[in-house]
Parts: sequence; structure tokens; C-alpha cells
Amino acid sequence: MIKKQLSPSELSSLVKRLALEAGFDACGVSRVCHLDESETHLTDWLEKGKMASMGYMARNIDKRLDPSLLVEGSRSVISLLCNYYPSIRQEEGTPTFASYSYGKDYHSVLKDRMHTICSRLKEEIGDFSYRIFTDSAPVLEREWARRSGLGVIGKSGMLIVPGKGSYFFISEIICNLELEYDSPLPTQDICKGCRRCQMACPTGAIDGSRTIDARRCISFHTIESSEDVPEDIAAQLSGRVYGCDACLEACPWNSLSSPTHIEEFSINEALRVMKKEDWEKMEEEEFDKTFKDSSICRAGLKKIQRTLKEI
Repeated sequence: MIKKQLSPSELSSLVKRLALEAGFDACGVSRVCHLDESETHLTDWLEKGKMASMGYMARNIDKRLDPSLLVEGSRSVISLLCNYYPSIRQEEGTPTFASYSYGKDYHSVLKDRMHTICSRLKEEIGDFSYRIFTDSAPVLEREWARRSGLGVIGKSGMLIVPGKGSYFFISEIICNLELEYDSPLPTQDICKGCRRCQMACPTGAIDGSRTIDARRCISFHTIESSEDVPEDIAAQLSGRVYGCDACLEACPWNSLSSPTHIEEFSINEALRVMKKEDWEKMEEEEFDKTFKDSSICRAGLKKIQRTLKEI
């Protein structure tokens, strides 16, 4: 039952207000369509084998390019950004983890907040159909965020928000609501002549084409891959055992980053102080208890301990 009739403009304003109240830092909206411009880039990336062993990237390509095949009857993609830039980092001399993994698993944190948005929206306007996503389905998240006017894709493939940087999680609500749609930011080379991310990448995974070659990426080899880190990659770890923030740390835009206001993303106190020997002697039961709500569980203790032997 429809409770309130709102125009697309009024409805978009309501969605954006609810997004901010739910703790997101930015919200933009784009019309569901086939991503023609992305098809060539995605196909080229796959054909060159840059997805490494992530075979799932080559599946459901049609759904990656057209959300209407993923969510029947969908009309709008609501893109959401949530800042995770840490105010406190790991102690010096500890094995290095990517800053996105410092706190609770972002999948559950952000999905709960998106469900809150949709529940409150239903209270205002009545029932509608939707699905929520955050790095959990065949959705080209950075492209939808770009189309929604939230940022620009940099040379590293990251979404860069002008004046705020790139330490942002990206999420989507794909729904059947007709909304007022935002426009991409004016076409610009946000990186211009800068090559700092390329120069900072320890393994040469960034070639400036706005994609990452996973075969060379430390994040892939320390998180996604079930295999041991190859010798040539291991030689460049420099203390990293879970992910790599080298390109983020090098990007000049990230000098403008502000600490996250989301308490759940604050650093796990155990992670902050654990040294190599603490990790080496840790047992599965302790790991599960300490990191049960963390994305670090994605790699698992055994994988982390094997990688530790390489640093």
C-alpha cells in the first residue's frame, strides 16, 4: 500500500537524507541501464588474465553490465559511500594489515545500515522492491558511484572523491523506484600527470589504465589467493600480511582524508598491538574469538601465518 506520493525529486531527497542519517558520507543516484562503456574495458581485463585465479570475475558478465538482470524490475541504483580512514593505526613494528580491515567486517556493518534506510523509506512511502550490495555480488560498484556523481576513477582504479580522497567503502541499493538521477562529475583527469600510485606499488600491479593486475597485486596474494605468496611478490611484502595500502598512502588526494566517524571501523585493539610472534603462536580458537566480526577471517589464520614466514 502506498502511504505517500512523492515526486522523483522529493523521493531522491528523502533517500539521501536517510542515507546521511544512517551514517553514510555521500549518496548519489543513477538510472539502471546497460554499461556499454564498461563492457570493452571489462572484456579486455579478463582476456588479459588480470583477474588471476578469481574465476568468478568472468561469470555473470551480463549481470555485471546490466543490473536489471540482477534485480528484476529495477529502475535505480542508489550508490553510497562510507569513509573508513583510521584515526589510530597499528603500532610500529607489527605485521601490517590493510586499514579497511581494522574494525568490524564492513559487509555486515554497511548492510545493516542499508536495511535501515530501506525500512525507514517503506515507513514513509509504502512497499517497494530492492536488493542491497557491498562488494558481494556482480556489481560494478565504482562505475555506478562514478555515474552517480560521487567521484572519479583514478589511475589506480580507485574511486577518488575530490577534496576527500579514496578511503571509502562503496555500497548499492538497487530498487524499482523511479528517482531523480544525478550526473557524473565533469569529465576530468583527476590524476593529471601524477604517477605516485604507480611508483608506490611494490610489485608493479598498477599500469595507469585504471585497473589492477591481480597477478601482481599484494592484496590478491595475501587475501584472495589460497596459494602461498609467490617468491617474487613475497620479496616485496615489507611486513604486509593482509592487503596493501601502498597506492592509497601515495595518492595526494588522501592527504585530505578525515578519520571515520563509524565506531565499528575503529581498530581492533588486539590487531593494533599484535607482533609477529603473537601471530605465530596464536591458535584457531583464539583467532576466531578475537576476529569473529572481522574481514580478516576471509584469509584465515593459517594463511596469515604462512604469509608471516615470508616477511
